[in-house]
Amino acid sequence: MSEMSAHQQLPSLAAERRRAEYHPSVWGDFFLADDAAQERMDFDDTSKQQIEDLKNEVKRIFEVAASDDNPRELLNLVNHTQRLGIGYHFEKEIVEALKQVHERSIESVDGPSFASDLYTTALMFRLLRQQGYKINSSAFSKFKGPDGNFDESLETDVRGLLSLYEASHLRTHGEDVLEEALAFTLTHLASTNEKLGPALIRDEISRSQRQFNIRKGLTRLDSRKYIKIYEEEASHNKVLLKLAKLDFNLVQTLHQRELGCISLDVKKNFPFTRDRIVECYFWSMLAYEPEHASVRIIFTKVIALITIIDDIFDIHGTFKELEVFARVVERWDMEVIDELPDYMQVCYRALLDVYREAEHLLPEEVRSYSIPFSIESMKGMVRAYFAETKWYHHQYTPTMEEYMQVALVSGGGLFLAATAFVGLKDVVTKDDFEWLFKIPKIVRGCQIVIRLINDMATHKLEQKVGQVVSAVECYMKQYGVTEEEAKHELWKHVNDAWKDINEEALHQTVVSAPLLNMIIDIARMMGVWYEDIDIYTNSRTKMKDAITSLFIDPFPLAM
Repeated sequence: MSEMSAHQQLPSLAAERRRAEYHPSVWGDFFLADDAAQERMDFDDTSKQQIEDLKNEVKRIFEVAASDDNPRELLNLVNHTQRLGIGYHFEKEIVEALKQVHERSIESVDGPSFASDLYTTALMFRLLRQQGYKINSSAFSKFKGPDGNFDESLETDVRGLLSLYEASHLRTHGEDVLEEALAFTLTHLASTNEKLGPALIRDEISRSQRQFNIRKGLTRLDSRKYIKIYEEEASHNKVLLKLAKLDFNLVQTLHQRELGCISLDVKKNFPFTRDRIVECYFWSMLAYEPEHASVRIIFTKVIALITIIDDIFDIHGTFKELEVFARVVERWDMEVIDELPDYMQVCYRALLDVYREAEHLLPEEVRSYSIPFSIESMKGMVRAYFAETKWYHHQYTPTMEEYMQVALVSGGGLFLAATAFVGLKDVVTKDDFEWLFKIPKIVRGCQIVIRLINDMATHKLEQKVGQVVSAVECYMKQYGVTEEEAKHELWKHVNDAWKDINEEALHQTVVSAPLLNMIIDIARMMGVWYEDIDIYTNSRTKMKDAITSLFIDPFPLAM
């Protein structure tokens, strides 16, 4: 290209590039490993031994509770153990406990005799459904009056209402009694004074009034909050509480070490993009348990790169650059890197390097099939991004059907699941990946949740920087409705998608529970990520507080 023609192109390129004012990283080098940081991360052998001793005590508590003729205490033990974030230590005990409860639950159509009250019935229902048991929702019919509505006398049973509220979020299609239960509990809990009663009840009321729930929450973040509230309960189990605090602190030190080893010089190489490495690591908390280090490392790096690629497509790349980038990613070969402009070469090289690094974390027999599937999911993301770019370039607003066909892919549900599956190297098989890529109903439900919640939270900001249309705009144009009406309808689709997820979780025998739970957790993450706004992009808000609570502040321990 001549000097003249090169200069002639500069203004048009500058005009074609868009700009978004993303704030810089909140954390900078805070988590990078150094001697002082390493000293903060030390967890002494005495505390580790304490954890082992406490785990043995909890196992004995399970044995005692399992031998009791009345399983109420067993249900409460399972509930507290899971919500305190230590359930992963007692998977065998929890499986056996819920198997025992389920056997008792089918004693009669009205449920077992030990679950005659609303609190116990709803708790049993939720825990069994979470475990994959197809317990019948007709058990709640006994709490209705002659008029077919829930008995108004229940309005004073706050603990029962809270338990029923949580159970209702495990509903599937056609379960009218649980739809009615949700409306009933929301109505009465909304008028309940959350300042009254024990701390745990006050917190649960507040959560319900903001329509938060266990089913759609992030376990690690919720457990941090639950430990603090549980401690204020006069009847709390001291062994459970101490183990929860010690274990939280131990796992936190592990996460700190991992964060200190993850680096990607986003600010230097990609000044136009969101610098969110720590926030990317937060994503990996859907696999917070110590044994899932490979999930977290792979997930963080891949999420960081897809963020860069997303911003290249949305705001920085020209149409011609993006066209070449999409073609080069499809090739997946370093031989074609010179076709790209310099900044894209840096991104492309980092992309291929991350997947090569992932290969080294996996056994040979697993990497032979998991890495190709994961790469294919990344290619799918880039194809979808470019399809959306063409819409923008041609100023075309697609129909909802056209939009969703592409946007379910660009939303990242399949991509996130495939990336997470790579890290679950001890349980995932080639058949599991083949099942995943057939997009079964639970995966499609996850895709819908991700896409629509994302769109409803971010569409106004993205329109300001000239990004492609969202489901909100497509729905408004196609059906001639207002933004409020469009969002109301899209929320119905989200709720239906959760019913699909819940339903499929009860019917699965094809893949193992850890893989199913990973898909569910990816959908759950959306409630955290896009509660009111996009707290990933705007990470100086609630995201900063969440990261501080999970990765910086340990629980103080009594001497």
